[in-house]
Amino acid sequence: MIEQRTYCVVLGASGGIGEAISRKLAEAGWSLYLHYNNNAVQVKDLQRELSTAYPHADFQIVQADFSTVDGADILTKQARRVRAIVVANGQSMLKLLTETTAEDMDALWKVHVQNPARFISLVSDQLRQLDTSYVVFIGSIWGNTGAAGEVMYSAVKGAQHAFVKAYAKEAAYSGTRVNAVAPGWIETRMNNVIPLDERQMAMDEIPLMTTGTPEHIAEAVHFLLSGKADYMTGEIMKINGGWYI
Repeated sequence: MIEQRTYCVVLGASGGIGEAISRKLAEAGWSLYLHYNNNAVQVKDLQRELSTAYPHADFQIVQADFSTVDGADILTKQARRVRAIVVANGQSMLKLLTETTAEDMDALWKVHVQNPARFISLVSDQLRQLDTSYVVFIGSIWGNTGAAGEVMYSAVKGAQHAFVKAYAKEAAYSGTRVNAVAPGWIETRMNNVIPLDERQMAMDEIPLMTTGTPEHIAEAVHFLLSGKADYMTGEIMKINGGWYI
């Protein structure tokens, strides 16, 4: 059982992957800060579900808009006794580069890189107070290999991966493990908008011939935070059915 007076902050807890991660970590004994931006109903339902199932843990809802410059500062004021951070928030961007505006680029950077990094920086004193602490980013297969039609999304996911590798070296002396999980095709609400012909083209390229689930990602995050992976830092775990090796 994880000490109840320390918390994991799940950024993007109202999303499909964030929900699955929250459920898995709650099952493992973690108390959680459930972060959201717009989807208040979804995260309140999740809080009620977890509070009922795990009454000895604590589940706090926190709100911050990471598309604004002060998103991380607002969130920091709401989080105390942080032991772990899971960066599962994000937004997709299915546009050709020539159609991507400066505003699009700015929002992607703030949501995926600037505010998560700023938040980690602001709470790093809390992480250093513990012998072992954790940071996990939910990156992407496109951060490893890139995708046409998602150039800027690929770019910010690649930046997340680079952040993990660099910050893992910087934070190691204080006992903070920094890793990432890079999902391939995961069945979430975000992917429901992709046309059937494009889905089939992707399926034909995946050696396991099936898509993943949010629970696959949650299991990987749980492993990284379980103590069983404490000799790992700076790694990008590929969970993609063999799509990119």
